[in-house]
Amino acid sequence: MTAGWQRRGYNVACMRALARTALPRPVFDFADGGAEDERTLRGNEAAFADLALLPRPMNGPATRDLSVDLFGTTLALPVLIGPTGLAGLFWPDAERLAARAAAAAGTAYCLSHGSVCTLEKLAELGTAPRWMQVFVYNDREFMRALIARAAAAGYHALVLTIDNQLLGNRERDVRNGFTIPPRFGPGEVVGMALKLPWLRRMYRELPRITFGNYVRPGVTEDISRMAARMAHLLDPALNWADVDEIRQLWKGPLLLKGVLHPAEAAEAMARGVDGLIVSNHGGRQLDGAVTSLAALPGVLEVVGGRVPVLIDGGVRRGADVVKALALGATACLIGRPALWGVSVAGEAGVAHVLDIFRREIDRAMGLVGAARIADLGPDLLFRGNAPCPIFPSSTVTSISMTSPVSAIVG
Repeated sequence: MTAGWQRRGYNVACMRALARTALPRPVFDFADGGAEDERTLRGNEAAFADLALLPRPMNGPATRDLSVDLFGTTLALPVLIGPTGLAGLFWPDAERLAARAAAAAGTAYCLSHGSVCTLEKLAELGTAPRWMQVFVYNDREFMRALIARAAAAGYHALVLTIDNQLLGNRERDVRNGFTIPPRFGPGEVVGMALKLPWLRRMYRELPRITFGNYVRPGVTEDISRMAARMAHLLDPALNWADVDEIRQLWKGPLLLKGVLHPAEAAEAMARGVDGLIVSNHGGRQLDGAVTSLAALPGVLEVVGGRVPVLIDGGVRRGADVVKALALGATACLIGRPALWGVSVAGEAGVAHVLDIFRREIDRAMGLVGAARIADLGPDLLFRGNAPCPIFPSSTVTSISMTSPVSAIVG
C-alpha cells in the first residue's frame, strides 16, 4: 500500500475500501462476502444503526477506562480479534502479525482452526492472551488431538464454534470461481496492475499456502484436497455430548461460539461452558439468521451475568461496541476489520484498526457520560424513534414500554 494509507484509512469503512483496492477481487470477496443474498451480513451492521445512544454528559467523565476483565486477565480494550480462516492469503504470515498487533494493543487474539500457520508456530511468539478455535469433527480423534495440541502449546482459552457444521453457500465465491490458491481469469489479469504489491508479496507464498493445522505428517496433499477433507470432517450431528467431552478434555476457559437461541445458551450453562459468543458467523453461514445484536438480549437474560457473553458480527464503529456493552455484552470480537487491516499494511494495519476502535470507544464513552465500561447500561440506549428510553425491566414502573427489552433490536 502506498504511503499515506493511515491518513486515508481514518475509519474501518475506509480500511475496507483500501483493502478492496489492494486485493484481487476473488480474494477480497472471500473475506468480505456472506452467504446467498447476504441479508444477514447486511443486517448485522444495520442492527447497530437501529439502536441509538441516549447520552448523560453531565456525569463529567474527564478520563475513560476502556479495560475489561475476562477469565482473570485484564484487557486494555473490549475488542478482541476473532478467528478468520486463511488470513495468510491476505498478507504473508498474517495470523502471527495480527496476534502481535493484538498483544501490543492489550487484547486477545483467537487463531482459526483454518489458519495458514500452525497453532504451534503462533504460540512460539509468546503473545497473550491467545485463544484457539476448534470444531466438532467426524474424526473425533482428530478433534481430541487438536485440543491436546492447543493445551500443550499454552493456549489460554478454547473456542468451540457450533454454527459451521455445514458449509455456507457463499455465492460471491461461486461467482468468482474462487479457489485456493487463487486462479485468475484474463479479465482479472488485465486489472492486476493495481494489485502488484499484493502479487509481489504473495508470489512465493501462494504455492505454499495450506491449512497448517490439518497437515498430516508424511502425507503430501494439495490444498484443494485438504479443503475437501476438512469439509468432510465437519459433523452435522454434533450434539451436547460432544460439548461434555470437550469440557472434560479442556481444563481452561471454554467458550461456545455461534449461540443465538436462548435455549442453547441455557443448555451451555448447564454443561459448564465458561463463556458464550453470540454470533451468526458474520452472515457467512445461514442467510436469514437473526442478527447477532438482536439475539444478544435473549441470551443475556438466560445467562444472568453468570458467565461472560461476547458478540461478533457487524461491529464497525466504536459506538457499536458501546451499544453492545450497554446491552450487557462483556466484549466484542472483530473478524473482517482485522483482515482489512492486515491486507492494507500487515501488522501496522491491524494495529491501526484496533487503534481506530480504541479512539472511537473512548470518544463515545466520553460523550455518553461513561467513565468506565461498568457505567454502560440500557439506560443509555434508545430504540430508533421510540417515544421512550429503554430501561431494564427491573427498573420499569409506570413507564409505558413500546416493546420488551428482549426485542429492542428485533
